[in-house]
Amino acid sequence: MFEKLSERLSGVFDKLTRRGALSEADVDEALREVRVALLEADVALPVVKDFIERVRVGAVGEKVIKSVTPGQMVVKLVHDELARTLSAGESQEPGISLNAPSPVPILMLGLQGSGKTTTTAKIAKRLTEKQNKKVLMASLDVRRPAAQQQLAVLGEQTMVKTLPIVPGEPPVAIAKRAMQMGRLEGFDVVILDTAGRLAIDEELMAEVKAVSDAVHPHESLLVADAMTGQDAVTVAKSFREKVGVTGIVLTRIDGDARGGAALSMRQISGAPIKLLGTGEKLDAIEDFHADRLAGRILGMGDIVSLVEKAIETTEAEEAERLAKKMQKGQFDLDDMASQLKQLQKMGGLAGVMGMLPGIGKMQKQLEGKVDEKHVKRSLAIISSMTPKERRNPDLIKASRKNRVAAGSGTSVQEVNKLLKQHQEMQRMLKQVSKLGQKGLMRHGLGALMKGGMGGPGGMGGGGGMGGMR
Repeated sequence: MFEKLSERLSGVFDKLTRRGALSEADVDEALREVRVALLEADVALPVVKDFIERVRVGAVGEKVIKSVTPGQMVVKLVHDELARTLSAGESQEPGISLNAPSPVPILMLGLQGSGKTTTTAKIAKRLTEKQNKKVLMASLDVRRPAAQQQLAVLGEQTMVKTLPIVPGEPPVAIAKRAMQMGRLEGFDVVILDTAGRLAIDEELMAEVKAVSDAVHPHESLLVADAMTGQDAVTVAKSFREKVGVTGIVLTRIDGDARGGAALSMRQISGAPIKLLGTGEKLDAIEDFHADRLAGRILGMGDIVSLVEKAIETTEAEEAERLAKKMQKGQFDLDDMASQLKQLQKMGGLAGVMGMLPGIGKMQKQLEGKVDEKHVKRSLAIISSMTPKERRNPDLIKASRKNRVAAGSGTSVQEVNKLLKQHQEMQRMLKQVSKLGQKGLMRHGLGALMKGGMGGPGGMGGGGGMGGMR
């Protein structure tokens, strides 16, 4: 979502950091460009003015002028101010607050099409799996055709209980029945998915307010589509003034929105951003961390989130088994398949690359070269081999390659590329085996990415995963 903003800011800061000393005029020129970049990213004008003024006060101070690297000090000031603008304050814990008597009522608010019902299911799945909570979902949308059935289907997919549908029942009665069921059946959380509209209107607000007054929600979460830009900020402000909003869930941040909504929303609406919807899958939701997002915007990456995602998607026993094999310099095609599957769970190469420091500057160079389909093709090739061949790739000669290619729907050339990539990964892992288990686990995925992105046999040589089409 922040690619264009990141690209503009990176250009500004590259000029600054190349200079040995900065004058006030240099700072003013840079901040003018930052101002334009923020406005082009659809950040609200009042937010931009406050932002630039606060950075200017720090940037022309004695601390920056006397700094060894004044350009980098200005970058740090912008980073800190971005984090402060996005942040809800040090006391605000990331994610949803459940610090209330059970069942904790959570009210989902938003306009039609913002992804509210899907986000309801995502949150329920997250609370069930990560916090071991017993969750009940209830749809209060009696206007949109099949809205209640949609939530019931999502409940089946996420294995989360949904309130039985009673045709003709009004929203307030549904909400009260959901809370009653929550109390009687020992649920920890009750999530109430309210109706949406195409635009803010009095009828919508009256309905949502009546539900809110009936259940007294502990959290009232506004689901806002990042693609709507400044309209999302207006919607957030309206809901907060008329109903009350305790937090915002920003959806579709994986799209090509300009990013201004996220920067503006905290300051203008007064409600903190609590969660980010990062994709269409039901597990594609994550806690919002202001400092990490600021790092992503400035091209500093988000290594902490990358590590957390790796831990979430890696089973301890599998990691231990692979680490022991790597310590002995062993790495067969079954191990390679395991690493590829982990890469898929982490969002593919694009998802991982987006969190790496400095990768923003390479986006244009890599455009069109990172083909996510190559992971699926590689797994198909490996799956078409016999267990013996996967354990000992040296057995795979011409006739076997023809059989594997036919079985996987690929070509012999692609089979050769995969085998070459495996050899390169095995060579690299043997080199780092002396570093011990920590070094191996640190380099394991790195070796996989290097093989697929630019190492020998990678994009540069056309022999790795990236070479596949």
